[in-house]
Amino acid sequence: MAASSSDEHQAHGEPAAHPEHRETAVPAPAAPAAPEGPTGHTPGQAPPAPPARIAADLRAALGPLVRRLRQFRPDGELTLSQTSALVRLDREGPATASELAAAEGIRPQSMATIVSRLYERGLVTREPDPDDGRRIVVALSDAGREGLRGARQEKARRLTHAITEELTPEEQAVLAAALPLLERITRRV
Repeated sequence: MAASSSDEHQAHGEPAAHPEHRETAVPAPAAPAAPEGPTGHTPGQAPPAPPARIAADLRAALGPLVRRLRQFRPDGELTLSQTSALVRLDREGPATASELAAAEGIRPQSMATIVSRLYERGLVTREPDPDDGRRIVVALSDAGREGLRGARQEKARRLTHAITEELTPEEQAVLAAALPLLERITRRV
């Protein structure tokens, strides 16, 4: 037979309390905050993880998130290389295929193929360079700009849905508070 809580109190020499006369526990007054120790953390709490461990954990957490956002492609959507070329044109303006290849770190022949596919879909324009008619300058078309906007909106929608469905409001606040720190780190890397 299981012992009741009043039996446990009696076994320890405490008087049994009648269920109707039990007092609710009054929380003890909060102790004053402990001063930070010489290592910068509060005594009694675990010390912060070393920066190398934080960096490894951050890469392990963010790497799969970034890959999943990049990999999601509905049928007919652009490849990662095509999207990357469009994003570069959007950010940096018109460029030759050779300049794009150098910026993307790929062979000029590969970039020529990417530009041809983008041109076939109407996402870029190709015009002779006004300063050197032998060179062709590639620029983002209005359709290419609109396609990028749609892809970005879809990724934002998916990320918003994951945050809403997976995190509590308190966790969302913690994530929001960490964003400025992540932005600072990004600028430094």
